[in-house]
Amino acid sequence: MGEKALYSMLFTTEKQTQRLGFCLGRCLRAGDVVLLTGEMGAGKSVLTRAAARGLGVEGPVPSPTFTILNIHEGHELKLYHFDLYRLEGEDALYEMGLEEYIPARDGASLIEWPQMAQEAMPEDHLAIDIRYAQDGMARELTMTPMGAFDAARVEEMLKMLEDCHEYPDD
Repeated sequence: MGEKALYSMLFTTEKQTQRLGFCLGRCLRAGDVVLLTGEMGAGKSVLTRAAARGLGVEGPVPSPTFTILNIHEGHELKLYHFDLYRLEGEDALYEMGLEEYIPARDGASLIEWPQMAQEAMPEDHLAIDIRYAQDGMARELTMTPMGAFDAARVEEMLKMLEDCHEYPDD
């Protein structure tokens, strides 16, 4: 079995993160799971809100920090936006019955703080890690497709990013 592709990029503006998130949303399919890790305030929610726009979600996309899960209607797919920061392990996720949306048959699941319920996360996913770089003036974003999440999909998204010069909310 070969090594998984690792994609890394440096962003110096929030708009760059938004454009990537928008392209991510445009490339998501039913059943996709995206695991978002990184420090507090690094840009996980910014990326998720932009992915929601790419899926066609209209209106606000608040972080579900206290509700654990927000479900948003897109044009063709739903967005299942999880924030597991306050979760006390995978047992709590199972007790709430939320594991049925990981993966979701009718949408894509974007999960912030997946390490809080690591055992409940599927093998097939796109891992995105966002870290502060350059003394907090930039963000380093690393994407790793895992299991059946195909590296060609990440490359499709990056190609789309090359052609996307404005974020729809500009």
